[in-house]
Amino acid sequence: MHSNRLRAAPTLAVASLFCCLGIVAVPAQQPDAASVIQKVDAAVKARVESIAGYTVTEHYAVYRNNDEVHPVAEMTVKTIYRQDSGKSYAILSQSGSQIVRNMVLGSILDNEKHINLPGVREGAWIISANYEMKLQPGGTQQLDGRNCYVLRLTPKIKAPYHVDGTLWVDARDGSIVQLQGMASKSASYLAGPTQMMRQYTNVSGFAEATHARAVSNSFLFGKTVVTIDYRDYQIQLRPTQ
Repeated sequence: MHSNRLRAAPTLAVASLFCCLGIVAVPAQQPDAASVIQKVDAAVKARVESIAGYTVTEHYAVYRNNDEVHPVAEMTVKTIYRQDSGKSYAILSQSGSQIVRNMVLGSILDNEKHINLPGVREGAWIISANYEMKLQPGGTQQLDGRNCYVLRLTPKIKAPYHVDGTLWVDARDGSIVQLQGMASKSASYLAGPTQMMRQYTNVSGFAEATHARAVSNSFLFGKTVVTIDYRDYQIQLRPTQ
């Protein structure tokens, strides 16, 4: 009996320490997968139907040769989105290699313009019509101070703007918190698969990107890392009926 108490003492002490640190895992009931996916679809639908347009300042930086301290090219643009026409850009500043700016950043901006055209953008939405979504077991995860459900994403159609990976969504409303994975198709035969990550925050009640990172290997440039930081959102909401 005495030895059992001795064995129990370290266990209790460790448990008490974890409680003090606030990191005890509390078993959570697994949510219904269908209801979580419905939340994700509803959050995207609400954003599409509510936002008439927005402006945001985006800063792009390109790194090469495993050096993520000194960018070889940078560009800051003002992005203007209108629901009826898509995206347009005004370059505010740029520096570094002109070749990299033209071939890497110019290509990214052109692709973003195309993806956001009416009739095209619907295929890029992160919804169950475009992705197989599988809720991962284990309840919720904390990410950026938010309680999140985690879903495995598998694109139904392979495309450079479709991500095969993992999606974190806010457990309250299904809005996107983070997306991470591999592009399901290379943008060019000269480029290998692109590893992507994008983080979101709540702006005027809707998920908007705050930071993105893409890592790729191409025939021309070798390993290339592109980061994008988003700031100064101005959201224009559609008039309520």
